[in-house]
Amino acid sequence: MSQSCCHNTNEPYAEPYVVNLMCAAKSNYKFRNIIWTGSELQVTVMCIPVGGEVGKESHPDSDQMLRVEMGKAMVCIYSDDCTCPTRHHLCAGDAVMLPCGTVHNVVNTGSCPLKLSSVYAPPQHPKDTMECEH
Repeated sequence: MSQSCCHNTNEPYAEPYVVNLMCAAKSNYKFRNIIWTGSELQVTVMCIPVGGEVGKESHPDSDQMLRVEMGKAMVCIYSDDCTCPTRHHLCAGDAVMLPCGTVHNVVNTGSCPLKLSSVYAPPQHPKDTMECEH
């Protein structure tokens, strides 16, 4: 199956799926939108408003890859004591890989909405998740 750049759907796919991930992320205006869920992998796109953030979180059962598709971000990665994060500034094309259980936050540091793609392995969210706001 393929999806055109302007077509944004929330329907889960159990079959192979072809998509321009950068375009899907750039055209997304929902906080989190699941675009594909398989048995061992899940792909989402996210939109973080100017000055907004994902919020401090961790995924105890999933590894995660976050990629900036548009905008600028700061990712904060917390050590075990969760007090003093390591900060990394990211631009379009940059990615961060987070092993399961890593406490992190992503902050939009740019002047436009931050567009992200995110991959979870195994899936983290119910396959029909679409969050309009955070």
